Amino acid sequence: MSIGWAMVGLGRHTKGYIAPAINQSRNSRLVAVMSRDADRAGTFAKDHGAEAGYTSLDALLDHPGVDALFIASPNAVHAEQTVQAARAGKHVLCEKPMALTVQDCRTMIEECRRNNVRLGVGFHLRHHPGLAEAKRLIAEGSIGRPVELVGQWYNGQRGIERVAKREGLMAWWSEPDMVGGGAIMATGTHILDQVRFLTGQEVVEVTAMADYRGEDLDQAIHVLMRLGDGTMASVMAARLVAASDSRNDIVVYGSKGRVAANGVLATSLTGSLDVLTESQTYSRDYTEGDVYQSLIEGFCDSVEKGEDPDPSGVDGLRVVELTLAALQAAKEGRTVRLELANV
Repeated sequence: MSIGWAMVGLGRHTKGYIAPAINQSRNSRLVAVMSRDADRAGTFAKDHGAEAGYTSLDALLDHPGVDALFIASPNAVHAEQTVQAARAGKHVLCEKPMALTVQDCRTMIEECRRNNVRLGVGFHLRHHPGLAEAKRLIAEGSIGRPVELVGQWYNGQRGIERVAKREGLMAWWSEPDMVGGGAIMATGTHILDQVRFLTGQEVVEVTAMADYRGEDLDQAIHVLMRLGDGTMASVMAARLVAASDSRNDIVVYGSKGRVAANGVLATSLTGSLDVLTESQTYSRDYTEGDVYQSLIEGFCDSVEKGEDPDPSGVDGLRVVELTLAALQAAKEGRTVRLELANV
């Protein structure tokens, strides 16, 4: 089975990662694309082998052969576009954050279920083999009882320059109403998803401190969490704040060892896994592969099997709940207890 993809939003991310991943995947083909700019849509379609470029979502959804949408538009319109796609019978893989409110997330999930289409979220790091192995080791009890998780994704100076260049093309990332948050929506969401992914636990309490640097959006944020089983987690993320030689790691400490995923927080498959337990010590390096291709192929497999993808819309909802709680905690200077929405 080959899934015909359409893409909404033709920025740096879709150009550099998603379109190539679709074209390289064993079970996908790029059929159509959409941008508000007709010339960009036409050029993008030609460059990446799509059949057509559109400026209207209605027209895109009417294009024959479209089975699924990859939505990479401004965060504030994810919900509206997902609902429209679901009602047209199209599966949706939506960029993170899934939406800007819990209610919008619930509506997206409900509409996709009602129309029997699959809903996934673009947490590509779930498809990093080092993080998948770390999850397996934790679940098997190799490091004993998890005690603390620490994750950090900061930009180095070159990363800041890349972000600044991108901001010139994606001005909506500087508009609070469109993006919903700064560092926490950019790199923070990925680490927050990994807290749940690696531990298999839900967060019950959140506190946070944010650095706004005179801006309307958080430019750096530190989030401290307590999980349901008592494990503590600490997440640090930054957007336009450089940290020289930031390692961008996730480390999970347990009662009998640790797993350290070093340098894996990135948009490419890179980094290493260092494992130290009572029974084994080893390291693995990662230099080959494409996490976005794995994300696309995994989503297509879920469509074929009629199953929820990994990550699913519920995973997206849980991270939105976390991000909103962290922003509330930072602004109000208090600990926020999470009450998870029923879905």
